[in-house]
Amino acid sequence: MMTVTRKRSIPAPKLALNGESPWAVFGESAADAPRAKYNLVSLFSGCGGVDLGFHFAGFRTIWANDINLDAAETFTENLGKISVGDIRTTPWPVVRNKVHVLAAGFPCQPFSNAGSRLGLEDDRGTLFYDALRAVKHFAPEVVLFENVRGILSFKLHGAPLVKVIGDALGKLGYDTAFKLVDASAHRVGQRRLRLIIIGARNGANPAAMFPSGQPNDGLAIGQMLSGIKKSSPNQDELMPLNPQAVMLGKHVPEGGSWKNIPYEILPDRLKRLRDDIKRYRWPNFYRRFHRDEVAGTVTAAFKPENAAVWHPVHGGVLSVREVARIQSFPDWFEFKGKSVKARYQQIGNAVPPRLAYEFASRIAKVLAQPATPSLAALSFTEFDQLGRPYRPTDLPVLI
Repeated sequence: MMTVTRKRSIPAPKLALNGESPWAVFGESAADAPRAKYNLVSLFSGCGGVDLGFHFAGFRTIWANDINLDAAETFTENLGKISVGDIRTTPWPVVRNKVHVLAAGFPCQPFSNAGSRLGLEDDRGTLFYDALRAVKHFAPEVVLFENVRGILSFKLHGAPLVKVIGDALGKLGYDTAFKLVDASAHRVGQRRLRLIIIGARNGANPAAMFPSGQPNDGLAIGQMLSGIKKSSPNQDELMPLNPQAVMLGKHVPEGGSWKNIPYEILPDRLKRLRDDIKRYRWPNFYRRFHRDEVAGTVTAAFKPENAAVWHPVHGGVLSVREVARIQSFPDWFEFKGKSVKARYQQIGNAVPPRLAYEFASRIAKVLAQPATPSLAALSFTEFDQLGRPYRPTDLPVLI
């Protein structure tokens, strides 16, 4: 572990959302959550981003599961009991209470541009089958699956994987819709694209369960990092980088990237890319966001080439707490685990809790008023005929 010694000189933020920061909805501790009206089953729960958001929207977790011991330690510290084990072999519990929502963010690395892209060839790429098994067992009113945008490009037996999942939910009695969501449109301080699939039964309209987007005013990284106390949990924890990365990072100004690094000190590999930058699609390595910009995607792999790991103002990398702020975790939420690296990974793998809160609040509203009017949506045929990449500004797609 390393100790932060840099000064804190970012000015106080101009907070948006009626003067509240994205994490203000999570109070001063887990005890501030409202009394629960609905029940949640959480799979691939990680450190608890989904559960935290749902708890503060009026849900209680009646069963959660994850395979990662470090993430489970964090979940237990902040949110309570979690089952630890491989979902493929863990027996489902018998629950007496009605399950209102089952949420599952099955592993995204097989489908992510930042990951292996092995898709269904990766043994984690078929875990959606286990999520579907869970739906059959728990019979929730609403299903929420979360994954990366890249899942849209994968096929199973010639059919788009997203449609395979939607059709499987249909056979279980669910009407299904999906939408590409940018977390920064839902009060999260980063541009993070995720595909959300929602299944609803008993006549509820899944397209109505997607919250309306909002402008991302007040979410600049400088604002997200303002006001952190030195005593805040995990604020003194920094990921050590290799000497070459540290040296290169010192040449990147606020708002800059590897294009600001003198050519002569670049590693040979990066020189080859710089020599033919158009061929390599203008990569933007070693990005350091300006304090007035919204941050890019927080990743589990804390690598300076592919993720913005640098503090916008002070020297060095972002602390564990600072990365958690960008993901919208409140300062009282303490990350545990065997190493600093494990804590960064937990945050990068998490669903931003404020994003989960926005979805949970909308789902709760529809559950309370099941006769929600139909909203405009695309059919899957219309989606398939778009002729361009699917965007967060596009309508939900009904399968």
